[in-house]
Amino acid sequence: MGLKNRIHPGYLYYLTLTVVDWVDVFTRPTYKHLLLESVRYCQKEKGLELYAWCLMTNHIHFIASAKEGSSLSDVLRDFKKYTNKVIINAIQQEPESRRVWLLDRFAFAGSRDAKIQKNKFWQEGNEAKEIHSNAFLEQKLEYIHQNPVKAEIATEPEHYLYSSARDYAGEKGLLDIILLQ
Repeated sequence: MGLKNRIHPGYLYYLTLTVVDWVDVFTRPTYKHLLLESVRYCQKEKGLELYAWCLMTNHIHFIASAKEGSSLSDVLRDFKKYTNKVIINAIQQEPESRRVWLLDRFAFAGSRDAKIQKNKFWQEGNEAKEIHSNAFLEQKLEYIHQNPVKAEIATEPEHYLYSSARDYAGEKGLLDIILLQ
């Protein structure tokens, strides 16, 4: 990760992880559920603290930090490495009408990166923005939850299943989060 997106311990971050070429992978429930299982694992085993999130068709937003003794950079690195592997494997194994095209896109992206052996699923970096004020936090929380509404996937933020907006509306969402007051 470059100096521009350096993550320091003890802070909340607004993060965006984007699929290479903005490929719409998370249109299939299988891939969404694999991603959510990995987030749950990172929360339970790696110290990820999640305050807000929204999974869109080709990216995911988080407001997150790491527990003391854990590194958010390390959690994100491991998360991206693991989800790269399991989602590519699922594309190869599951019924997928776009299989050849998807695998070609990810293989091409991997061939252009010396650190990658085969397929590259995620774009480089995490677009990490340190939360430095309550106004910035509120702006990013609103942006995350309005994302599916602006994309015309849902009419209200809390109607979108793959978001913490449900939690902030008093319902139980798909991931455990720490509510911001």
